[in-house]
Amino acid sequence: MFENKERTDIAELGEFGLIKHLTETFKVKHESSLKGIGDDAAVLNFKDKEVLVSTDLLLEGIHFDLAYVPLIHLGYKAIQVNLSDIYAMNGIATQVTVSIGLSSKFPLEAVEEIYKGIQLACDRFNIDLIGGDTSTSKQGLVISVTSIGYAEKGTVCYRNGAQEGDLLCVSGDLGGAYVGLQILEREKQIFLENPKIQPDLEGKDYIIERQLKPEGRRDIVDLLAQMDIVPTAMIDVSDGLASEVLHICQQSEKGVTLYEEKIPIDPMTYETARELGLDPTVCALNGGEDYELLFTIKQADYEKLKHDVDISIIGHITEKNEGCKMISKSNVVHELKAQGWNAFKL
Repeated sequence: MFENKERTDIAELGEFGLIKHLTETFKVKHESSLKGIGDDAAVLNFKDKEVLVSTDLLLEGIHFDLAYVPLIHLGYKAIQVNLSDIYAMNGIATQVTVSIGLSSKFPLEAVEEIYKGIQLACDRFNIDLIGGDTSTSKQGLVISVTSIGYAEKGTVCYRNGAQEGDLLCVSGDLGGAYVGLQILEREKQIFLENPKIQPDLEGKDYIIERQLKPEGRRDIVDLLAQMDIVPTAMIDVSDGLASEVLHICQQSEKGVTLYEEKIPIDPMTYETARELGLDPTVCALNGGEDYELLFTIKQADYEKLKHDVDISIIGHITEKNEGCKMISKSNVVHELKAQGWNAFKL
């Protein structure tokens, strides 16, 4: 990866030197960050806000493949997937800590690429990097991110608040990240068979970017606040639409009716899925990693968002005994089942 470029052994800097080198360009932006990097612990003050905290772990070979994931994109994505958990609580993310475990194959220049991506994400979403840790790893690259944020009292959104009659909404479009991953995996296999063949990704920019460089939906949180809408339940779409819908229903002890024809799928996702012999709806239901926001709202709030082109109403909440079902485009009723990402299925 970096064999033909200048290599600096990380051991030359030592742990504290490495942290200082990687983080010296990060500046504190938030009043709530009283003390960031440079002491034994960060110091935060959110005053009268509700504080939100979430942690994600990314492991080489499990969550990402360095055969086709650029390190700068990996750093960006590591931050984004974590911020999404804060946005999924109807909150605003303000700080992150980043801890990295590195094998000896990574020179300083490689780690700098990861931190370039981290800084791009922090700058784009107005985030303070306030701490973390570095260590040697014998299992390849390990990245752990903790995100911290806040919400005004009374506006935190949980998974268990959906009520009968609520409308089920989702932002953006679904299935693109999964289909993008299938393209990357296909090109990897072709390369392994013949390294002289260049990857054929032409015309697939959108879905490739959905996989390599997802964007947390902070804008949807801001939009809902502007519309004076507090969702009754919310979750981000990390494991596939079906899985997330079922999480809301299980936690809220409710059923759901989901309409296949209402599921938003981008034309490129749809066409590429068909080219690969995949069902676009199945990709949306079970693919995951779209990081869109899935939420329920009261029917009274429908008029406020019905004209927003980036939010789709895809179903409604029912009583628990009605079950969780999807009405297909041909008007056939299917039981809704989750077949998405399982963190312990290897």
